[in-house]
Amino acid sequence: MTDFDAIDALLANARTPTDLPPAEQRRALRQALNLTRTQVAQTLGVSPSTIGGWETGRDPSGETREKYAYFLTAAQEKLRTQNETPAHPEADPTTEHPTTAAPPKDEDTPLPTPHPCVLCGAPATDQIEGYPQHLNPEDCTHPTPHPPTPTPPQQAPTPPPAHQHPPTPRRPPQNQTRTPDLIARAVHEALDTHHGDTQAATAELQRRAIPDAMTLLDTCRIGARYDIVGHPPLPDILRKKSAHGADEVWEARPHWTRLDPPPTPGEVTALDINGAYLSALKTHLPLGTLEYSTGNVHSRRRAGIHLITPPEWDHHPYLPNPLGNREEPGPVWVTEPTLRLLQRLATEQYGPLCDPPVIHESFTSGATEQLFEKFRQALRDAREKAITEEDEVTLEYVKSMYSKFVSTMGESNFNRALYRPDWMHIIRSQAFVNLWLKAHKAHTAGLTVMRVMGTDELHIAGDWRQVFTEGRGVTQVKVKDVYTPETGRQ
Repeated sequence: MTDFDAIDALLANARTPTDLPPAEQRRALRQALNLTRTQVAQTLGVSPSTIGGWETGRDPSGETREKYAYFLTAAQEKLRTQNETPAHPEADPTTEHPTTAAPPKDEDTPLPTPHPCVLCGAPATDQIEGYPQHLNPEDCTHPTPHPPTPTPPQQAPTPPPAHQHPPTPRRPPQNQTRTPDLIARAVHEALDTHHGDTQAATAELQRRAIPDAMTLLDTCRIGARYDIVGHPPLPDILRKKSAHGADEVWEARPHWTRLDPPPTPGEVTALDINGAYLSALKTHLPLGTLEYSTGNVHSRRRAGIHLITPPEWDHHPYLPNPLGNREEPGPVWVTEPTLRLLQRLATEQYGPLCDPPVIHESFTSGATEQLFEKFRQALRDAREKAITEEDEVTLEYVKSMYSKFVSTMGESNFNRALYRPDWMHIIRSQAFVNLWLKAHKAHTAGLTVMRVMGTDELHIAGDWRQVFTEGRGVTQVKVKDVYTPETGRQ
């Protein structure tokens, strides 16, 4: 075969990508058939978050695109056939007719007309598990604290009878199992596969940490109040300028060392902050597509990234700049945690330590601090249990899950189910903010802060145990090193 024959063969086998319906029709087709994202995802061999991305504008490719197009075409045909089938004119009126199929259990469904919310009585336009409710808790004027949850009705959604107690918002009791123990199951299977070889089992679990973390996230998200928009359109400032470059967002990572020695001679303790990224999963994250705005205005109900002129920082000799080691003057794009920290330090409660930052532009969306809370709790509980049982395999597995989960949210080939570089920057920045606040806590307690590094390293001169608790829990610290200022860190 000549080179020209090879080119002809290549062109003959080339195929034009199958057309897909517009994004807004894809979700409508799935919901019209009362299918959940999880059901479609399992059939196509992807994650539910990936289906969510396709339904908000992101397109699959290759063989997956062909299968998804086949599903959508078949869904359209099924709905067309159903709509064309006339009702039977001779049906027995005494026969019990089936009620309209209930909406999928893991999704909120809009109501055609408002109904009284079962929690507060005000008109609500959505139903949850068959009951009219407000999706936004702030719209609910009088939520009931802890009434028992009744069995959902089988008919079309109507307010429950007056003698029934209204259901509680979908938050599991503290003593209720939050999710299936996927972590313990995975560890058991890996150890069984490798005949008890902990090193080989750990290596396997670390390799599969990202898909396992996404599976755990999807499980924790079942019945959640808010959808995750996993693949939104992004502003250019969140796109890398080159393959190995960075985008325009400044994460404010601290890298600070005190220049003068402590006022009293003694040892310096290098402390390790446990589970820095795990704790940082509790942060205000934008739910939907980022919307552009201008002006020195900030809403506590929204989150995103902001172009600010940072304030002057006059405390560098004994505390690091909350903005990190940025030397370039002028405006800079920062994340929500960095902005909120600077605003906090400008209040009377903190001195103030600086002037408030000036906001010029913003990309934000409605936000919640609870988006990953069940996911975080599941990882935290597994970590604490592993520490108690001295289970190093599970401990390394869990650490890989949350650290890789955070680091692959951006432009990564390792996690195609979630593409949120804004979340990645925000979670990382929250870890930096948490570390800075620990340094400030030590300083206000009269200790000497010697170094603040990255997300988890804090060097203190003085009796640090009066401020922090030693241990391996996520709210504790452990000692990495002890040295004297004269000799430096060993």
